[in-house]
Amino acid sequence: MPLPPLLVPAVRRLLAGLLFALGLPLAALAQGILGGNTAQNAPPQMVRGELLAHAPEGATPGSKVWLGLQLTHTPEWHTYWKNSGDSGLPTELQWTLPAGVTAGAIAWPTPRKFPLGTLANYGYNGTVLLPVPLTIDPSFTGTHLDVKLSAAWLACRKECIPEEGRYTLRIPVQGSTALNGAVFDAAFTAAPATQAADGSALQPEPGFLKVALAGLPATWRGQALEFFPETTGLIEPGSPWTQAWDGERWTARLPLSPQRSDSPARLALVVAQAHPPGEGAGTAGVRLDVPVQGTWPAAAPLPAAVPDALQAALDANAARAVAPPAAPGVPVSLWAALLGALIGGMILNLMPCVFPVLAIKVLAFAQHADDKAAHRANGLAYTAGVVLSFLALGGLLLGLRSAGEQLGWGFQLQSPGVVAALAVLFTLIGLNLAGLFEFGSVLPSRVASLQAKNPTADAFLTGVLATAIASPCTAPFMGASLGLAIGLPVVQALAVFGTLGLGMALPYLAASWWPAIARALPRPGAWMNIFRQLMAFPMFATVVWLLWVLGQQSGIDGAAALLMLLVVLALLVWALGLRGKSRTVLAGLSLAGLLWLGWSVGPNVTRMQTASPGAEVATAVQGLSWQAWSPERQAALLAEGRPVFVDFTAAWCVTCQYNKRSTLADAEVLADMAAKNMALLRADWTRRDPLVTQALASLGRNGVPVYAIHKNGQPPQVLTEVLTVSEVRAAIGSL
Repeated sequence: MPLPPLLVPAVRRLLAGLLFALGLPLAALAQGILGGNTAQNAPPQMVRGELLAHAPEGATPGSKVWLGLQLTHTPEWHTYWKNSGDSGLPTELQWTLPAGVTAGAIAWPTPRKFPLGTLANYGYNGTVLLPVPLTIDPSFTGTHLDVKLSAAWLACRKECIPEEGRYTLRIPVQGSTALNGAVFDAAFTAAPATQAADGSALQPEPGFLKVALAGLPATWRGQALEFFPETTGLIEPGSPWTQAWDGERWTARLPLSPQRSDSPARLALVVAQAHPPGEGAGTAGVRLDVPVQGTWPAAAPLPAAVPDALQAALDANAARAVAPPAAPGVPVSLWAALLGALIGGMILNLMPCVFPVLAIKVLAFAQHADDKAAHRANGLAYTAGVVLSFLALGGLLLGLRSAGEQLGWGFQLQSPGVVAALAVLFTLIGLNLAGLFEFGSVLPSRVASLQAKNPTADAFLTGVLATAIASPCTAPFMGASLGLAIGLPVVQALAVFGTLGLGMALPYLAASWWPAIARALPRPGAWMNIFRQLMAFPMFATVVWLLWVLGQQSGIDGAAALLMLLVVLALLVWALGLRGKSRTVLAGLSLAGLLWLGWSVGPNVTRMQTASPGAEVATAVQGLSWQAWSPERQAALLAEGRPVFVDFTAAWCVTCQYNKRSTLADAEVLADMAAKNMALLRADWTRRDPLVTQALASLGRNGVPVYAIHKNGQPPQVLTEVLTVSEVRAAIGSL
């Protein structure tokens, strides 16, 4: 909406400065996204992967260079060894390496055995490293090794989830890379020691495999061992079997698999102590390549077809591995997404985020109540500013996500630099509205009068300002539309973002073309000056909110530093409005103070505070408290059979804070939650967090607030953005 003449110079200059200020943190953000991330994709939900390197002698030809994928499992979940046992799939690694560099096979640590009824699997839980050696050819002449890894694994508990990750790493050729030495040493220790098979033999017989192994460690004698053949499908891992010690020889009789298809002349195998305590790899075992004596019994023919139930499970797992996570419930079509974006954009005008901008709109309506042509031209310009700004934000979001970054709607306020720039902007607007200064008194007359020559440009910039402050909010109907837009082709996604902006601008656009609106407004008069000064206070309230948001990101030191800078900035703009020698002296001192503060405490403003797990936050109901969300915590609570309520929130989301202090603090809602033994988790998205972004995407959402109720055996319930007590109680009662 166009600004009244008394505000236009201020906002024009402030927006120009804002665009410059926003460019710095966004450029830094883009550089951080595109220039040095180790993992290009967010870690999977049940197993997190990390690519590590170990090159203590550098990466020159002939030196020892190791890479390793470290897998960290959610409690009760596991991945698989090279022979997965009765079911499962081994972890697969696909490397992209420079010319002259080759990767060897995985140096598999000794596995553990995971019984499941009459079945058993071989694999790892806890944290385990899968080391891989690199061979560097003498012809290699680079100064560093650029490594890319595409990894895939199957994470299982009672159910299984195919997961994957993509990683990049740069290893310098000269110098030592030994930060992860202890981790690799532990993996090497857990690997089975290769031993000659002298005196050992395997003998097949109908239905069984007789094993006799010699030369095993003396400390094992008399103890139970586990037997891990590297050939899959040879034995029945979960069936009962017998073992005994005959002096120094260990013997066993294991049941052969009825579906066995291999008849090897030699069998590579690993034996280790049974039932080792702890997590991760098993205890260090022994690997032997043992000859087979005698003849294998005839193998059973393979079934003509896979059973229907197994085929359905395989198809479901395959689809889950390649398809993007879908939102629960009925899928939303593109047309429904466009309609939701249009309605959500209109409702966005009622969100608290936009209240300060509404004050400027009201003043502009009254100022031009009798000028129909100006009203319509400015309405079109304001609409263009809003729609183009939404398209720009949506395009930037899509571009950064395509570069591998896990971002969502409102991502710009996850940058402390952007938050600080907005605080500066709204401070100056508030000071101007309050009458502390006029731009005509601090700028040359030629600069200050530029606004009169092109009022439609000022309306356009007002649309940009409205988008800047409104974009962090998520109104009803917006959530599903934005969540769908992220997964659409670029043109369709931008259509959703553009429609969202059109919906936000539509009420003003209609009012600018409807004469009855202008006639209903009071005529310009003295009331406008009082109203103008009154509207300074919503601007200052917005600054308080932005300072609080910054405190969540940069800590109390960052918020205090910005507050000091704002105070000196206010002193500077006041001094620039003086005359004579006072202006020169006070403005000079203020500018020097501002520069000194920017150099000394300014870095505290943009320094992101290290995220902490967060303490429990008690509610009004004894024994019921909010805990910090994590995929592991959510999975553990669901495994206990408890329903879980997850609040996806952010400090910069005003709607989130309103719901937190109203519906989510209601005594009846909390009592219902306690009665259902519900666990309460809060996923904080104030800072960038790929895990939170991924969890939102799994719910079909891309911004906050989002409220989801999870229960084993049921699809998650996603509630509306603006919660009501009746809605939440009904959802809890349906569990």
